[in-house]
Amino acid sequence: MSNRKITILGGGQAGLQLACGLLQKGYDVKVVQNRTADDVRTGKVMSSQCMFHTALQNEREIGLDFWGKECPTVDSINFVVPAPDGGKAIDWNGLLDRPAQSVDQRTKIPVWLKEFERRGGSLEIKDAGIADLETYAATSDLTIVAAGKGDIAKMFERDAEKSPFDRPQRALALTYVHGMTPRPDHSAVNFNLIPGVGEYFVFPALTNSGACEIMVFEGIPGGPMDCWKDVATPQEHLARSKEILSTFLPWEADRCRNVELTDANGILSGAFPPTVRKPIGRLPSGKAVLGLADAVCLNDPITGQGSNNASKAARVYMDAIIGHGDRPFDEAFMQATFDKYWDYAQFVVGWTNAMLQPPPPHVLNIMGSAQAVPTLSRRIANAFDNPPDLFPWFAVPEEADRYLQQLAA
Repeated sequence: MSNRKITILGGGQAGLQLACGLLQKGYDVKVVQNRTADDVRTGKVMSSQCMFHTALQNEREIGLDFWGKECPTVDSINFVVPAPDGGKAIDWNGLLDRPAQSVDQRTKIPVWLKEFERRGGSLEIKDAGIADLETYAATSDLTIVAAGKGDIAKMFERDAEKSPFDRPQRALALTYVHGMTPRPDHSAVNFNLIPGVGEYFVFPALTNSGACEIMVFEGIPGGPMDCWKDVATPQEHLARSKEILSTFLPWEADRCRNVELTDANGILSGAFPPTVRKPIGRLPSGKAVLGLADAVCLNDPITGQGSNNASKAARVYMDAIIGHGDRPFDEAFMQATFDKYWDYAQFVVGWTNAMLQPPPPHVLNIMGSAQAVPTLSRRIANAFDNPPDLFPWFAVPEEADRYLQQLAA
């Protein structure tokens, strides 16, 4: 048991998972969050959050899985590249060793906020600024920033070495729907890569109104899927979603003949540059705070890693805090904790950023070969749970050739 006081700014996947885990270990934890449970529940969707086994296991181990039974499972990854003639140039399916699941954050976060308070955590609803952070840092053993815009985000300096892009690489949109025709056999993240246009993926999830499907659009800037800025209403957003599928992915359009929005807030569009930041933020007083998850390592959603990263970062930070005992949480601790997370996250960032570029020949070769080699399709599918397993063979042409030759033999 510890009476050490931890303050966490931001009550999302990472912040609340870490907070609830630390409470279980006897820490005194405060979460500062700018929206109430009701604000979150009735607000706009925030993400697409398909979580794979390891991330789900992190939640289960600290007693935060309240939807395991009712949430539909995602059983596989299906990968398609359309052919110029309207058919499919590449089409394969890789089974996941263990199912993934996606719970709408509007469903999850309100319950977690309540659970955090039930476990004895202190919740403050406030749009905190730098002056508030000074107060938290002065009265806590450790202050963690797991959210933040404006001045708070600016405290964490962009790490140019780890951030190859300074502008958004995709125009993003989410559409939550009921009434989609399920795919035959078993469920999947159906991932479609449209060369020169962008990506579309869709998978089952759970929202406030029950089982649903989440449609994710990733348009190359300036291309035909970068088409959301003039959409004015939820119904126009749905219509635009269906138009894109009719134009580029007829097999996906077929599943969407009877879809309706889950709710008027089940839509989102926007864009951001994937960014890694330095993990230590310095306040005007000179005190240091530690950045967590998206606040310091923000990925494009193309590989579906955001909420998985958040869960894994929270786990690394929790273990580091507990393992640190009664020693001061100084800047050396902060840097070492982030470095431990980066040992893993660097592979996620490398893979995600590579997927945002036009695929090099060796990647096309891998993705094409997976059609005929079930071992390969299964390995790629399970790498969504464990991205380091893609390296070095997914990144290095010579390693790709060697691995494919091995598989062929």
